[in-house]
Amino acid sequence: MSKLVFVHLYNDRSGSPKVLSQVINATCRRGYSAELLTSYNPDGVLNGLPISQKNIFYRRSENKIITLIYYIISQLLLFLNCLRYFRQDVVFYVNTLMPFGAAVAAWIMRKPVIYHIHETSIKPKILKSFLRFIVNLTATKIIFVSDFLKNEESFFNKEQFVVYNAINVDSVLISPEKKDDKFNVLMACSLKTYKGVLEYISIAKHFVENKEFDFYLVLNADSKEINVWFNDVSVPPNVKLFSRQTDMTSFYAKSHLLLNLSRPDEWIETFGLTILEGMSFGLPVIVPPVGGPVEIVENEREGYLISCYETQRVVDSIKKMAADSELYNYFSNNAIAKANFFSLSEFEKNIIDIIDL
Repeated sequence: MSKLVFVHLYNDRSGSPKVLSQVINATCRRGYSAELLTSYNPDGVLNGLPISQKNIFYRRSENKIITLIYYIISQLLLFLNCLRYFRQDVVFYVNTLMPFGAAVAAWIMRKPVIYHIHETSIKPKILKSFLRFIVNLTATKIIFVSDFLKNEESFFNKEQFVVYNAINVDSVLISPEKKDDKFNVLMACSLKTYKGVLEYISIAKHFVENKEFDFYLVLNADSKEINVWFNDVSVPPNVKLFSRQTDMTSFYAKSHLLLNLSRPDEWIETFGLTILEGMSFGLPVIVPPVGGPVEIVENEREGYLISCYETQRVVDSIKKMAADSELYNYFSNNAIAKANFFSLSEFEKNIIDIIDL
């Protein structure tokens, strides 16, 4: 049985490293020998996994040119790091399109490469074209997180699979009935404009005079980054900002509704793990009408498919759900039922089957 070398560039608490942690745990239970190459981050979701972890260089900057330079340096160092596996029987498992240095090293050493692709909205286009070229050159197998992504990014003459992301629904014991008198609206996302942060603020402003609503915005950033970002943004008093969380359970448990307001012309969600997590707690959702969310949410069944640019429709839908308990419970029960289809056990089985092929 070949050793698996997992490679992930940025070890934060976003969806793609969460999914990789599930893959790693599944392969460990299967008995695979494995190592993980990823950047150092004391709050990263990939910390503490039951395999050897080696840190790789990666940094970001507010300056895009500097970030690009850091990225190029990181891939050169990653390439050199991976060459040490030359005499070992290994399979490289490259998570996301970004760590191309590992794939190139594997190709030179004639080692198999499994790509797990999560993203489509990569800019500039020349970078995305280059990363796709590397996949075409090096990949043995390719895993996509949704049918949408496979159709959008499919590659010629490659073994390609769709494995939906999953959650451990057995661990969700929270009742969909909320104890809070207020109607709490939750959004959890990266601190990026294209994630719809400003649209969320705009929607919340429609409810300032209505004390029955609160808005929770959980951002994948620290307090300093949040303060700088919102320095020139007027945040209404009904919006509560929260920094990066290690556990979202309490937010899902006390919320009534989950929003995803990614701008469809700037960032297409290819799956939406946060959407699925919220639904498992009985939260109806309002999500974009394009991309992966369409494969999770049926309009007017688990919630609504509405573009973030249709602010008034979002506002009206929130008010409608808050006022109509029968409709809300219908959405809530359907959300729980749909989440049960995305079980962790099925995800692990599908991943292991692909690796074992």
